[in-house]
Amino acid sequence: MRLYSLSVLYKGDAKAVLLKAAYDVSSFSFFQRSSVQEFMTFTSQLIVERSSKGSRASVKEQEYLCHVYVRNDSLAGVVIADSEYPSRVAFTLLEKVLDEFSKQVDRIDWPVGSPDTIQFAGLDGHLSRYQNPREADPMTKVQAELDETKIILHNTMESLLERGERLDDLVSKSEVLGIQSKAFYKTEVYFLTDSVNGRRTK
Repeated sequence: MRLYSLSVLYKGDAKAVLLKAAYDVSSFSFFQRSSVQEFMTFTSQLIVERSSKGSRASVKEQEYLCHVYVRNDSLAGVVIADSEYPSRVAFTLLEKVLDEFSKQVDRIDWPVGSPDTIQFAGLDGHLSRYQNPREADPMTKVQAELDETKIILHNTMESLLERGERLDDLVSKSEVLGIQSKAFYKTEVYFLTDSVNGRRTK
């Protein structure tokens, strides 16, 4: 079981704004890590943009699961994990992180913030602590509430797209992805379709 990224975003009218993120890409090849991290950012933003306020959803892609929670106040969180990681623990982590973030960062800064301007230091610690869900789970106090919450499950990233949209087109138009990462995607080493041990799954 592994967590790969933990992100806090703001769901704007036109697009999602990344406010803060933490990553663990140590299981990927050294030369792939920067591109993998960029794709985690791209994926997190895309999922938030396609999710409605007040919703929780999990997007399954191969052996990965992307868990998203968008609050009614437009603050959102995304966890990217392997498929073995317990969904309930991922959502309790998101609940905890967004609650802490909203108390520490002024709401007026959410729509215009960026990872460089937002002062919030908790994500790396949470990402490390929650790598072992058995240890982290007793620390959460909202699990009973979350167990009763309906969580939408999307079987693929494609199911989030509108009719006529293609993931390839969104990748090519993305401002988050650099030239190297777009080439990385085209060679199908995209982290959501490539296993950690380098085995192609597509």
